[in-house]
Amino acid sequence: MDDTITTLRSREIYRNRWMVLHEDDVRFPGGHEGIYGWVTKPHFVVVVPLFPDGTLELVRVYRYPLGRSLWEFPQGAWETEPGADPVEVAHGELREETGLTAGTLEKTADMHAAYGFVDHPFTVFLATDLTRGAPQREATELAMTSARFTLDQIVQMIAEGEITDAQTIAALGHLRLTGRL
Repeated sequence: MDDTITTLRSREIYRNRWMVLHEDDVRFPGGHEGIYGWVTKPHFVVVVPLFPDGTLELVRVYRYPLGRSLWEFPQGAWETEPGADPVEVAHGELREETGLTAGTLEKTADMHAAYGFVDHPFTVFLATDLTRGAPQREATELAMTSARFTLDQIVQMIAEGEITDAQTIAALGHLRLTGRL
């Protein structure tokens, strides 16, 4: 059986610089018709800063939809430059959020965040040969902090719900499965 959902009509409901909300009339396999709401967001990067002693740097970010601050790997997009080179974005986000500069930046994976309702691809980078400088945070990130943790501490933070960011957990899992951590 064909598993393709056919788009009958598509319309843009809302747009801002960070996202586009779509609502499509669709036909599901088997003939049932309905609607599918979905979001387009720009490509982003997740950067995993790894120090020679095996510690990793996380940032603590206030996430408005959740109403609280949580730990995650540095990540972001350049919404005003949607076609920017992911390597440049990774270097920029790392420097901006942590003050770190990576001597080596290795692309390790391409992934999708919550692809059941959002077209939001991301690339994971492993950052090594790190040099510390001052963070260059945007005005909306001034409350952000960063700190180093051991891998065991991060695994414990995930187990205890201190880290719930799916991209951070996926990046960590991928790096462990491929033997990089």
